[in-house]
Amino acid sequence: MGENMDEQFDALSLERFEEACDVVGNVTRETELMYSDYWSQLSGNRVWLKPENLQRTGAYKLRGAYYKISTMSEEERSRGLITASAGNHAQGVAYAAAQFGVQATIVMPQTTPLIKVNRTKDLGAEVVLCGNVYDESYEHALQLAEERSLCFVHPFNDLDVACGQGTIAMEIIKELPTVDDILVPVGGGGLACGVARLAKLLNPKIRVIGVEPAGAACLKASLEHGEPVTLDNINTIADGTAVKTPGDKLFAYLKGNLDDVLVVDDEELVVAFLDMVENHKMVVENSGLLSVAAVRQLEAANRKVVCVMSGGNMDVITMSFVVQQGLILRDRIFTISVLLPDRPGELVRVSTAIAEQDGNVVKLEHNQFVTINRNAAVELRITIEAFGTEHKGQIIEALERQGYSPRVVRTNI
Repeated sequence: MGENMDEQFDALSLERFEEACDVVGNVTRETELMYSDYWSQLSGNRVWLKPENLQRTGAYKLRGAYYKISTMSEEERSRGLITASAGNHAQGVAYAAAQFGVQATIVMPQTTPLIKVNRTKDLGAEVVLCGNVYDESYEHALQLAEERSLCFVHPFNDLDVACGQGTIAMEIIKELPTVDDILVPVGGGGLACGVARLAKLLNPKIRVIGVEPAGAACLKASLEHGEPVTLDNINTIADGTAVKTPGDKLFAYLKGNLDDVLVVDDEELVVAFLDMVENHKMVVENSGLLSVAAVRQLEAANRKVVCVMSGGNMDVITMSFVVQQGLILRDRIFTISVLLPDRPGELVRVSTAIAEQDGNVVKLEHNQFVTINRNAAVELRITIEAFGTEHKGQIIEALERQGYSPRVVRTNI
């Protein structure tokens, strides 16, 4: 990967990207690069963040949607627009359509959280709920487009959309001309296609690396096969990049301009969310965290790295779950089971041992009926807050010195 594109692949030319930058700049918010001491120290490189989670509508998708609509004729716009999305693309199209005074219809799965439905409606779009998953909504949107003569705006498999998304690369290079690596989340490939193509046009020495969730790595599989392939199933918490098949219209550009594709496990995204909240006080959705989670995989060489954080739209329930799991994975919260003799004072001995190690008891469950053995008749399940793995070990060792045999159990908080 990383070879020059053949001349036949000229739909994404420098002139078109320059036009897109002028057009998109009318509606986008400046998302200036943020230097990250935390991710820099962690990776051994110099890391900047491109916070598209702070973009209007909370994600980069506005760029592609707005540019796509700008390329349409007045006749096409007058017919109205339609798309299918359960997330960022829905709000991007709704916002962009409103700026042009165009009616937009968004088909969303029936399982879409109410807050996302209402946000899309608040932007002036008509919302149609159909299907249980995106693919079913997509098919229904195509059917409505034909019935109503509406113009379909694809979430990613569209060169105009990809051109709009690629404006991110222009902003990065203008602000940091000596950037070495750009890491970009990959779902269907629209963002990666645009960013990689423009970056290579401006400076072929820049490495552009796509990052996919391990449970939906359709682009990596496709590049290995030499053509777009469809995964049998996908399973990831990064719902914004949970795509089975990369865009076939984009594939040649992705193959020709991406230098590598990395994959990230869901657990790495969970930990990255916690790190981002604690170190940068920002909420970034799981898909948007793919790039920062992947910096650990880069060789430590003091390179200038920009991580595109593609969005920040996450509902509160999901956020709560991710924080909880992040604390558990970082050994900041853990639960132990301890069997105690059924006699007075044992609970005090256990709590004292924990307190002396500065452990904080979050929850305590006391079960006197776990066994008929009076010497080990009571089970204590104790959920403890700690500073991390080393501190967790110190607490467990302190209990063992008191003669107990604590057993770590995996449980939700």
